[in-house]
Parts: sequence; structure tokens; C-alpha cells
Amino acid sequence: MLREVDSLPEDIVVDEHVWITVSDGTRLAAKIWRPVVSDREPVPGLLEYIPYRKRDLTAIRDSIHHPYLAGHGYACVRVDMRGTGESEGVLTDEYLEQEQRDAEDVLDWLARQPWCTGELGMFGISWGAFAALQVAARKPPNLKAIAISSFTDDRYADDFHYMGGCMLSDNLAESGTMFAYSTLPPDPALVGERWKDMWRERVDAAGPWVDTWLHHQRRDAYWTHASVNESYADVRCPVLATSGWADGYSNAVARLLAHVDVPRKGLIGPWSHKYPHLGEPGPAIGYLQELVRWWDHWLKGVDNGVMDGPMLVTWMQDSVPPSTSYHRRPGRWVGEPEWPSPNVRPVALPLARHRLAEPGETVPGEDLTVQSPLSVGQFAGKWASYNAPPDLPYDQREEDGGSLVFETEPLTEDVEVLGAPRVTLDIAADRPVAMVAVRLSDVLPDGRATRVTYGLLNLTHRDGHEHPQPVVPGERCRVDVDFNVVAQRFAAGHRIRLSVSSSYWPLAWPPPEPTTLSVRTSSSELVLPVREVAGEEPVIEFGQPEGAKPISTTQLRPSRHSWTVSRDLVQYESALDIVKDAGTIAFPDHDELEVSRCAHERYSWVADDFETVRGVTEWTMAFARGDWEATTVTRQELTCTRTEFHLHARLDAYEGTKRVMSRNWESTITRDCV
Repeated sequence: MLREVDSLPEDIVVDEHVWITVSDGTRLAAKIWRPVVSDREPVPGLLEYIPYRKRDLTAIRDSIHHPYLAGHGYACVRVDMRGTGESEGVLTDEYLEQEQRDAEDVLDWLARQPWCTGELGMFGISWGAFAALQVAARKPPNLKAIAISSFTDDRYADDFHYMGGCMLSDNLAESGTMFAYSTLPPDPALVGERWKDMWRERVDAAGPWVDTWLHHQRRDAYWTHASVNESYADVRCPVLATSGWADGYSNAVARLLAHVDVPRKGLIGPWSHKYPHLGEPGPAIGYLQELVRWWDHWLKGVDNGVMDGPMLVTWMQDSVPPSTSYHRRPGRWVGEPEWPSPNVRPVALPLARHRLAEPGETVPGEDLTVQSPLSVGQFAGKWASYNAPPDLPYDQREEDGGSLVFETEPLTEDVEVLGAPRVTLDIAADRPVAMVAVRLSDVLPDGRATRVTYGLLNLTHRDGHEHPQPVVPGERCRVDVDFNVVAQRFAAGHRIRLSVSSSYWPLAWPPPEPTTLSVRTSSSELVLPVREVAGEEPVIEFGQPEGAKPISTTQLRPSRHSWTVSRDLVQYESALDIVKDAGTIAFPDHDELEVSRCAHERYSWVADDFETVRGVTEWTMAFARGDWEATTVTRQELTCTRTEFHLHARLDAYEGTKRVMSRNWESTITRDCV
């Protein structure tokens, strides 16, 4: 539980609304927390730069972080990107060149303020972390260090959009989020009567971003832009990188540690898509204390030993029964002196008929086939878990009924895995466009199966993501499928299970038609990164999570979260319905501003008809104060045939009960080996 800190080393002053003019004349809205002493003794500056509305949608979280850091001697600047919150302009996509130029302008402005020393850092989670890493690669002169959580260095292969060349359903879901957020009005209390014109400008420039993302189904220049893995050498400042095993972004921490040549530290806990001090599943840690130490060293020159100890600290998870949510994951912190770690070695387990053979065992060669029903994947959870509603993978036994299954005998001793497992498959498919999904599960003695990690590969991408080529039906090929990085202790008496399926909907959009895969056992194997450490390991501990006291709010309408799998055995329609309703919250400190937010996602299909898969997102966002009320309702619907995607989107905007703006979009996009 987060401990609220009432007393900080420095008294602070807060500037609620500050305009920062960037080079093209657009004004960005900022909120600033800084020590009172900075009026006469300048302090280093910290920037968090995101599109999620400082005035309301992130106001609670901001009030925990920024006053705490300011109270430890930093000027904290929280800026809404152009076209969001009260910032001028429009936001039409993620990670654009303009966005990064704006960030450089903000850093330049911050460095020139009389209360700032010019020594700057950037931090954030998700988009905020993307922004910090991408801007760091542009080498602005005053940016001396970054601290990033839940991010990627590869926008195509390791983000909400595509995984292994397969399109994720979160591609549609993330578009739904930003379709809603980028079309919200500014607060009239800060921008005055201009709010209507600014709102209309945003709506006029709007569109469902998934339309753009579907026009780039392979790794092209659109995705390589702002992908730092194109040139790790561009990052020249120290990096503190964190993520969580329940998050979709667990891989980038390890890649960054392995490839950037700067002072760096990595931390991966059991968390979903949340900051480490707010981490769920627990244990959460005192991350803000770690940030203070990080910034003290790199921005103030304090010799505090922040770079001592392991390069990578991870939560080694213990076995647990399957559940869609955990309050706390059992385990322990372990440290690696460098990454890749000398404590990790690959162990290859050959695939035999329905079992994982012993290392070095010779197994007979035979072809095993599978054509998975569309129901395989309905218990997969989300690509990026937020742990609200419960969205982790459930018991895998039903999923395994539509999969090829290979598993070990009961383990005679504990086995620890740290890193990215890999499966090499000698495989053939009977259709030109096919995919393979692989899952690694911890099977308890009673048979329950907890998914530990998974991987996807679009077989048309078998030779890379830039130039996919159709599969020659029946022709065998060898492919490597990487799993997500993980730290897991498999307990003695448990089994390790590999499951292989030909679809994984609704986590990933299925191929154009049902596909039969054939896997040859004698030339296929699972490679586990097994961790073994000689001698006793040092105990690693973190402080209790703490932060500033959050701003006062009142819950006027309760929140509601649900995750429902349904199956109609008359019409054979199945669906996954996800409701994320934050209710209505009032902000007394913002003149009783009331904010309502509700999202509904639905992914459905009929029997095993691959042309019936459908994804729908709908968001309702409302803001009210006195006689002012503004509401947006945004909806996206994505369907497909064997050759095309069909997208329909709608936006309706209301003042009170009167609809004042309405727009519709229709788009047909050719499937590009997806």
C-alpha cells in the first residue's frame, strides 16, 4: 500500500497553468511543481510529456509523483502534447516528428528558466517513456538522464500493434483509446471561450488511428521512425528502465541493457502496465525513492552509489494457480551483474510425441497436426494487462484442447527460467497465410495450467518482417518463435508444458481461413534460458512504496469493471466483452469539475468461421461544471473477409443533450499477408 508522505525536504510552489510556446508558435499547456527555494537557488528540471490530460485524467497520479519529486529538490514540468488537454493544435497519430520537435523545444524552454540549473531529466510510463527514449536518441544538449517504465525500442515488433507479424486486437483497442482522448475538449476554466473552437479543430482533424496502422501491416519506414533499435548508439545519456512481467512491454528492458552503451540499470517486477510504486500484482516498491537517488546522482552529482550492484534486478516468480488477477505474486528479487547474464544458459528440450524429451535425447520423427478452433485464445487475457478489470490469462486446460501439447515429466527439482525462451519448429501449413501461437505453462500437480509466457509468429514473416512471403502449402520450413522474456521458478513436482496452436483469437487477429499446421518432432525443440547461480545469493530489498498525498476527489458514480466470455450454443456466436467504467469523479480543487469515462470492447465470432471475427470499441467521455457539459461518444468496428479489412468509425459530440458535431469514417484495407 502506498504510504502518503506529509513532510518533504523542501516546500513547493505550484503553477497550475503555464503556456510554453514551441518553435511554430503553438502553445502547449504545462503544470509546474518546484521548490520555493528555486526562486533564489536554481534546481534541476524533470519533464513528463504525455497526451493524457494533466487537468483531469492523470491529475490524481500527477499529484502523487510531481510534488514528491519537487519536494526533493526538482522542478517538475508536466506537459500535455499538442492537441490534448489545454494544449493548442491537434494530435493525429503517435510518435510523430512534430511531437519530438515539440519536446526538444520544451526542454530548451525549461533549461532557460531562472529557477532551473539547465540539468534535465525525462521520465514517464508508456507514452511518456516512449517520448523520453525517443527524445534521448535525438541527443538534446541538456537531457542528462532518463527513467522509463513500460516502453519499447521497436514500434513494429513489440508494441500494441503487431507481434511476430500478427496483428493484435490491442491494435484496435489502443486506437479506440486515442480516438476518444484526441477528440476531447479543453477546459474552459483555463482556455476561456476558445474551448469550442479548439474542440472543433480536434474533431475536424480526427480519425481512427487504426486506419493508418492497418495501412502498414509490415515493418516499413512508418514503424522504423522513432524505433530506437534502429540505432542504439544514438542514446547517449544514462537510462533507468523498468517494466513488469504481466505487462506487454517486458522485452524492451532486456534489449536496452544488452545494446545501449551508456550507464544503465534495469528493473522488472511482477507488475502489469503500472508504475512500480503502484504495481499490481504486488509487491509494489518504493520507486519514487529510487527515482530521487537516480536524479540526485545524474543531475546533482551526488555520489550515492546508485550504479552499484546488479545491472538487472528482476522478480523471480514462484508457481501459482491460474487466475485472471493476483493481489501479490510470490517470489523473490534476484540480481544479474550484466545482461545477457553469465548465470543463464540455454537448455534444449527436443519435441517428442506429446512430450518434452530430456536434453540430448534422440526422438523419433513424426508429423503431428493441429487445426485450432477460434475459441483457442478466449482465456488469453490482454496483450498489455492493466489488472483492472482482471485481464490475466486463465487456466490453460481448455485452450490446450485445441492445441498440440508437449510437456515434461514431473520435475525432480526446481527449475528457474530467466530470459526469452525460444521454440524451433520444423513446420508446414496447408494455406498461404498462416500463424503459429506458442504458450509455455506451469502445470500444477492437480493438472491446472498457468500460462507463464507466450509467442506469436505470422509464418509469412518467417524470413523477417520487412518483406513477408506467402507460405507454399505443404512445404516444410524451420522457424524460430521467441517467447516474451520472463522470470519463473517451476517447482519440483510440476510439469513444464509447451502448447502450439494455429490461431489465438481474440488476442491476435486470426489468419484469413482455418489452417492445419504440421510439426515434425525430431527436428523441433524448446530452448529454455535456465538460470543457475552457485552459492548463496545476496538479498535485494526495496523501500515501501510512498508518494505525496493525492488531490481530493469525490466518486459521484461508482466504477464498474467486467470481463465476460460468452458462448451461444444455438447460434454458435461467442464473444469476449470487456467493460472499463471509471464512473464519475468530481475534482473540488478544479471548481467541481466532473469527469465520466467508460469504455466497452467486444470481440466476437461465429463457430469457426474466420470471416465472422469482429472487434468493436466504444468510449463515452463526459466533462461537466455548472451549466457546462461536453460529451464525446466514439465507436470503431473492424471486420474482415479473406482478402480485406473493413473499418467503420463514428464520433458524436454533445453540448448538454444537443449533438453539435458528428462524423463517420469508412475504410477498406487489403490484407497484406496478415
